[in-house]
Amino acid sequence: MMIPFSKSNFTNTTYRNVINVLKSGWLTHGKFTKLFEDEFRRYTKTKYAVTVSSCTAGLHLSCLAAGFKKGDEVIVTAMSHTATSHAVEYTGAKVKFVDVENLTGNIDPFEIEKNITKKTKGLILVHVAGYPCDMKKIIKICKKFKITLLEDCAHAVGTFFDKKHAGNFGMTGSFSFYPTKQITTGEGGIVTTNSKKIYEKIRSLKGFGIDKDINQRKKQGQYDVKYLGYNYRMTDFQAAIGYEQVKKYNLNLKKRKQIAKRYYKNFKNNDQIQSMPLNDNCSYFIFQIFVKNRDKILKLLKLKKYQVSVHYATPLPSMTYYYKKYKLNNKFFTKTINYAKTNISLPCYPKMKMKDVDKISRAIINGLKKNVKK
Repeated sequence: MMIPFSKSNFTNTTYRNVINVLKSGWLTHGKFTKLFEDEFRRYTKTKYAVTVSSCTAGLHLSCLAAGFKKGDEVIVTAMSHTATSHAVEYTGAKVKFVDVENLTGNIDPFEIEKNITKKTKGLILVHVAGYPCDMKKIIKICKKFKITLLEDCAHAVGTFFDKKHAGNFGMTGSFSFYPTKQITTGEGGIVTTNSKKIYEKIRSLKGFGIDKDINQRKKQGQYDVKYLGYNYRMTDFQAAIGYEQVKKYNLNLKKRKQIAKRYYKNFKNNDQIQSMPLNDNCSYFIFQIFVKNRDKILKLLKLKKYQVSVHYATPLPSMTYYYKKYKLNNKFFTKTINYAKTNISLPCYPKMKMKDVDKISRAIINGLKKNVKK
């Protein structure tokens, strides 16, 4: 029997809300966009939240709001989805990749400081798999060198550090609502910030640079364009999908943590398997383990129809675009390379049954017992 990698967490209320939006004909600029933004802002305890068409769009707008431009360097983790580094490249600035920590896959604070130059204007970190970065060390570095911090929170709904939700530490936090994420709107994202100035700029940039929303206009069609903006808006029916999930997210998060603890228990005495550390501040977008002969184990799980994934198999500096542009030597990214070669992302969603967690765990353990050869 197949075990899926993820399952949506929709309720009957979600379906009714979407149908009501579709029937209303008010598919953008509707009430659910504001409801969703307000609910997300309350959950993360940030002052402002802006819905966008994707986390990538949020990162791009954040880089623009930060003022990154040609001639600047922005430090980025070498282990992430390419959206993280692309957002920098869109502005004309250059990325500077740095190595990661073992097991968490998060950016290594020591490597950050080692790679700062006079051209360094910013840093984008990623809370990989929902595991919080060491914000105390990172903020200290950013303040010392006066560089702008942005958070890629694509995996981090429900991630905390020192009792503060991810997205509260940088100038902005950009969240993803892709189908496999903890909350989904199909495609979509949201940007959080505690700066009114940054909020207003991102809100304008996501809608062509227009200075007034529809409900702010004194006359129909009367507005000004102050920035070269983009069409990065989320639809109102997408916001309706996300709204109900945020309201019920604490239960979602509780179940993810229970599943993560079960995986950890299943693997903790096996010296052939390393796993991400247990941390009650982690949101467990997925549960990651690390094994030798990773691709053999992936093949075995595929034969059993147990869906798993890899986050990620290729370090960003090795991607063709970035390798051709920067020609970086792999010796600078030894931990990232090892992470890429050994990680497996196991499903960790609230509708998952514990018996399925155990099935996946047994399949991996038994596969390794057979001393799978390369």
